[in-house]
Amino acid sequence: MNGLESQIAQWRGYLSRRQAIHSVDVAELEDHLREQIEALTRAGLAPDEAFLVAVKRMGDLDAVSREFAREHSERLWKQLVVAPINGDEPDTAAFTDAAIAFALAALAAVLVKLPAFLGYAIDGHQHWYARNASLFVLPVLTGYFAWKRELRTSTIGWLAAAFVAAAIIANAYPFVQGGSTEGLAAIHMPIALWLPVGIAYAGGRWNETGRRMDFIRFSGELFIYFVLIALGGALLSSFMFMIFSAIGLDPEPFFESWLLPCGAAGAVIVAAWLVEAKQSVIENMAPVLTRLFTPMFAAVLVAWLVALVFTGRGIAVGREALIIFDLLLVVVLALLLYSLSARDPHAPPGTFDVVQVVLVVSALLANGFALSAIGARITELGFTPNRTAALGMNVILIANLAWSAVLYVRFLRGRGPFAALERWQTRYLTVYAVWAAIVVVVFPLLFRFI
Repeated sequence: MNGLESQIAQWRGYLSRRQAIHSVDVAELEDHLREQIEALTRAGLAPDEAFLVAVKRMGDLDAVSREFAREHSERLWKQLVVAPINGDEPDTAAFTDAAIAFALAALAAVLVKLPAFLGYAIDGHQHWYARNASLFVLPVLTGYFAWKRELRTSTIGWLAAAFVAAAIIANAYPFVQGGSTEGLAAIHMPIALWLPVGIAYAGGRWNETGRRMDFIRFSGELFIYFVLIALGGALLSSFMFMIFSAIGLDPEPFFESWLLPCGAAGAVIVAAWLVEAKQSVIENMAPVLTRLFTPMFAAVLVAWLVALVFTGRGIAVGREALIIFDLLLVVVLALLLYSLSARDPHAPPGTFDVVQVVLVVSALLANGFALSAIGARITELGFTPNRTAALGMNVILIANLAWSAVLYVRFLRGRGPFAALERWQTRYLTVYAVWAAIVVVVFPLLFRFI
């Protein structure tokens, strides 16, 4: 609260210096500002966050407040986020948040190594680690949000039950080591468990479209930060190899057994904390990335469709083709979700919206050709766990994108609101989690754990 009073004093001083020029009633405006801050803190915002939002809202009513918000927003944001990192008069809440996040990152790293101390070394137990990888990190990440959002005990109990059930399935099922169902369980387990993370992130408000959209945005930003941390870790590892090799020591065992697994686990928690701490900074990357890559992917898909039609060549269908076309749909969906999360829902349709529709329709046509070829191959060779899982995911993704295209076209033609597209996409998140859970729980039983 001391930090909040300091920021209010800065705001009050700024208005006082311009009082004679603009006839500003500073005392009255301060009362309004404090009322806004109080209402926002009751709604769940931290005091510093409430101050930034309240100043922005005051700017809509008062020209001098608008000047203050414009001139000081960047510096105030850095005060809110960067000062605790640099150690410059840290805000207690931000410092506590950072301390908890790094402690949980250390806990995730310890959990990754704990099985090795119990006789489950990574070497020789790779399949066991693959099945349980998400259980080392995602419960910790869920715990971080449960603490930060102050979830009810009953909600925490349900989330804990989901992770316990996942742990039982991952370790009690008699998987054939290296079998298809084991691999599918390892891939789909984190997808299924990402739903409990989302529920914790939403703070018990998962039914709200806005909170689900926030979680979509968070997921994309978490991926960006994780990649950046991984790139830094790769650079660190390269230097480590070079300098230790120069004195005749081999750092590879330490890298494989400690740095890589522990660093990857801890980086997920640290990346989540960075997204939470610096949301407004990274959110600016969303429109940049989507506007850069959406036209590129659309152009590639249109060129591929033209080449397919004019050459008359068929699609070489195999496991690789299944994976490629599913990944294509995932990338297109990710671009669509990320653009929706960055778009002003009240803005009118524009050129970029047309490009989005072209991308989605092109992806649907491409996968329509692939799906027909895949169906013919399955008819000829029969169902296997991998083919069934890939086919099911393909159908789920196509259904999502097809209806998204319909809603987007309606929006472009002025016959439907943009909010309908947001609701459709956010509600469909549960479908992915349910399908992943089916692959993890039902497929091993259906295909006898092969």
